[in-house]
Amino acid sequence: MSILDFGNFDDDAEDDQGRRERFEDELRKYRDSLKDGSQNLTNAEAIEEIVNYYFDNEKYEEALHFVTQLLAIVPYSPEFWHRKGLILANLFKYEEALDAYDRALTLDPVDPEILVNKGISLDDLARYEEAIACFNHALEIDPSHEDALFNKGISLEKTGQYEDAVALFKFILDGDTEHKDAWYELGYCYDYLDRPIDSLRCYNEHLNRDPYNYNAWYNRGIVLNRVMNYNLAIESYDMALAIHPNFPSAWYNKGNAYANLGRLQDAIACYRETLQLDDKDVPSWHNLGNAYEELGEFEDAIKSFTQAIKHEPNHYESFFGRGSCYDSLENFRKALTDYNKALSLCKDYAEIWYAKADLLYNMGRARESLLSYRMVTRLEPKNYEAWLDYGETLYELRYLKQALKAFDRSVEVNPYAAESYYSRAKVLLLMNRLYEAVESLRNSFRLDPEKRKQFEEEFPGVRSIKEFRNLLRK
Repeated sequence: MSILDFGNFDDDAEDDQGRRERFEDELRKYRDSLKDGSQNLTNAEAIEEIVNYYFDNEKYEEALHFVTQLLAIVPYSPEFWHRKGLILANLFKYEEALDAYDRALTLDPVDPEILVNKGISLDDLARYEEAIACFNHALEIDPSHEDALFNKGISLEKTGQYEDAVALFKFILDGDTEHKDAWYELGYCYDYLDRPIDSLRCYNEHLNRDPYNYNAWYNRGIVLNRVMNYNLAIESYDMALAIHPNFPSAWYNKGNAYANLGRLQDAIACYRETLQLDDKDVPSWHNLGNAYEELGEFEDAIKSFTQAIKHEPNHYESFFGRGSCYDSLENFRKALTDYNKALSLCKDYAEIWYAKADLLYNMGRARESLLSYRMVTRLEPKNYEAWLDYGETLYELRYLKQALKAFDRSVEVNPYAAESYYSRAKVLLLMNRLYEAVESLRNSFRLDPEKRKQFEEEFPGVRSIKEFRNLLRK
């Protein structure tokens, strides 16, 4: 029997807590004896039991102390160097863990367990290629080593090699259909490979085996959200939150699902829950602002966007959102300031240029708006509405040739827009290109018969022009 008499407890006579208390008592006596010199720390078997006890109870600092003492007695044991590496890894001291694993491998270079655990520490250090090399070495020794296969798959995921990772997880499942973690990781890979149906099937298989994994319920919700099955996504987030209520990402994405369903008050409640858990979460503040804005509650929206900006001063989306609210409240000066700030942070966002163009036009600064409309057409050359608005502004300022080019582009991009043909006809009429104007009007009337009435109201004397007489008679 070892110097620490804690290995022979009657399992049926007392519970784990009782055994733990007796062990602690034995351990205290032993440590006291070390202090007063009545015992020397030379009993490797006893020290190993102490190390194992502390390791199993996740007391890694204490385990590290004693494994170091153990290695002073038995310095050539690959098992104890391996155990030291595991302890250091659990203390997040991965570089030191690698040194311990290397010492173990020097003593036993063909132990696949040591290679696997070294690979895991390399993965934790984001040294993925080296980790994969370790797993491959382990698999050369034992081609069916499940932990080597599984952890190689994890490292492949992290390097974006999802197809290769899928092959490994499927191989594992071919041999063990109950490997719940392989089902989970396979679901994760399929999601990244844009195979949502396969991803959902794998997450369901995992949850059949581990129904209390809140991360799996959450990931399942993300996939359901992507395929626009928002109601089922909400149910999945609810399961995650039932298991782990303080899960801000689940609250946030549940809010997004409600927003996609148009249930904005429910979305707001979810974003508020997220912010209760993390009051600096910028996406939640921003989406809370979006929900309030959509409800027309602009003051609350402005407050939310302002909070997002407070926590992330370069969050151009929130400057844009806040500017839109000021615009709706006709506080044009503040709206313009926010649009300009947003554009200083993101110059290639066509929607902001469009909002700024409309704002300047509404402020009576039509000439200044031209630059912004033009920027929209450069960033989105197939946006026929932008070409139309750009052309309308040019037409109003009597830049007729440029306006005609803009309307031509609008018609080219969308030949089914009656408004573009109509505006083009007006320019041609002013340029006295009557036959072309008639043809453009004919297209406009064909697409929208109401345009005929609009034209007669806008140009009341046009019936006297023979080129238009037949057109307006029909």
